[in-house]
Amino acid sequence: MGSKCCRDDNIQKKDEMETAQNPDVSIPPGPEQKASLSQQESKKSQVEEQQAKIESKQIEYAMESEIHQEQEQKPAAASLIQEQQSKVSEIVQSQKMTNEQIKNEVQSKSQTGNCAGSMAKKIKLGVDIFVKLKEGSIGSHYNFGKVLGQGAFGKVWKVTHKTTGLIRAIKQIKKSSIIKEEESRLFSEMNILKNLDHPHIVKLFELFQDENNYYLVTEYLSGGELFDRIKKMSSFSESIAADYIRQILLATVHCHEQKIVHRDLKPENIIFINEDPQSQLKVIDFGTSRKFDNQKVMSKRLGTPYYIAPEVLGHSYNEKCDIWSCGVILYILLCGYPPFVGKTENQILERVKMGKFSFDPEDWDSISKEAKEFITKLLRMDPNKRLSAKQALEDPWLVKYAPSTQVNRKVLDNIRQFQAQTVLKQALMSYMITQMSTQKEIQELQKEFQRLDINNDGFLSKEEFLKGYIQIQNDLKLAEEEVEKILEMIDINRSGQIDFSEFCMAAMNQEKLLSVQRVEQAFKIFDQNGDGFISKKELEAVMGDLGDDVWNQILSDCDNNGDGQISYEEFVKMLKNKKL
Repeated sequence: MGSKCCRDDNIQKKDEMETAQNPDVSIPPGPEQKASLSQQESKKSQVEEQQAKIESKQIEYAMESEIHQEQEQKPAAASLIQEQQSKVSEIVQSQKMTNEQIKNEVQSKSQTGNCAGSMAKKIKLGVDIFVKLKEGSIGSHYNFGKVLGQGAFGKVWKVTHKTTGLIRAIKQIKKSSIIKEEESRLFSEMNILKNLDHPHIVKLFELFQDENNYYLVTEYLSGGELFDRIKKMSSFSESIAADYIRQILLATVHCHEQKIVHRDLKPENIIFINEDPQSQLKVIDFGTSRKFDNQKVMSKRLGTPYYIAPEVLGHSYNEKCDIWSCGVILYILLCGYPPFVGKTENQILERVKMGKFSFDPEDWDSISKEAKEFITKLLRMDPNKRLSAKQALEDPWLVKYAPSTQVNRKVLDNIRQFQAQTVLKQALMSYMITQMSTQKEIQELQKEFQRLDINNDGFLSKEEFLKGYIQIQNDLKLAEEEVEKILEMIDINRSGQIDFSEFCMAAMNQEKLLSVQRVEQAFKIFDQNGDGFISKKELEAVMGDLGDDVWNQILSDCDNNGDGQISYEEFVKMLKNKKL
């Protein structure tokens, strides 16, 4: 625990110069000042005072760290400029690739003469198909409400979707206010968030840009920050702390499984969905996240001093920097103050580099030995000896407070009855579940998803589904046949496993998902000119460039009168009929 982080003196001096700019900032009291949970609100205000000044330096950290890039990772100047200039096109290109795959598969199936139902099962329709950068006035889609936050780059608004009435949040970013470094991070966040599909990660709905601004449309989380919730609680227990850190770790595992590192996990970036005492948590702000390569270390110094891992300060780290942050968060949850404190930012970082912390008896005697051992495993100086996110979820302390694994039979029955045999029906049901469902509807299903997700990676494999179905189907052979049919039907992005949104699409009661109100709203969203018909151009405005092959296949599935467009009656019949 006492080993020092390896760094050269020049880098250390540079860090000291940076952090010494703010020598008089007050910080949370350390254990020697005996911080109890009842004092937590005052501690929080002190943390916030220091935090506000620290966060103003985040861009400096990013800019400064470029100097210390590892040699094998340092791009040439021309390459860096080219990379920055290509960020906007990456989103568009990823959209084109998705739809190019659709077109190729449709053409291939058309040539072999397979039936429409079989064809629909083979086309890939990921949830990211609906999240593409759109041009035009965002005000034609949303009514703007109150401002939720404001910074140097723009504002965050509470908004209402005009067609569905759903409440969302819009992050407005002024183009004139962001430098190339920040623009690069913005588009990185867009690309990462559009592909993350997990119960404990904030959902990105839409992207817009006009002449002056970029807009990120995300779900609206009204429950407040993690710290704010704890302040309001009259009592606090290890079981609640375990529940909260489990949810954070579940999101972290899902990211790490997809080679994504967050790099700024902290209580301010962990938000409750709503104000319900049983509300779930979501991780937000992926502006500092990135894809990582197991064969290469990362070197950019990003993060927030209280929660930053020592190896990040040494400019050589991997995804386990997120685990260190989780350890700091859990430490604070259980005692009310951080493990590494100081009177200045520089002192905080020096103590992080040392990695020494203690469990003051007055504050920790009532905390279990298992909890303290778990924190120690998360805060090991050597990342190779530190737990991985998956290992952390299997720790005895967390297992002790693990939720029930008994699967709801009704949910499994809904999945067995799910049918969506045409290209358009698959796409529309995916759109309804990802873009039009309420948080309450989804929250009712996420516990069932996590009961089935035995390895906690945020996906359901064939084996995991089979274990769930054996609970209601004792015959192994019949259960295997059932699971094969289910996977073929609901794995609409053809990944070989079931994503969270795919699960929700099939697990939700179909009458509820395809209610009259929701079907009408969906038609209005696609029928953008309001003439009572959906044209190829209008469908593409939501789903991207489909091409003639896919459009012709859609028409053959549901254009009963052959007029080359989809009427409301045809739309309803296609969605409501179980067999098409």
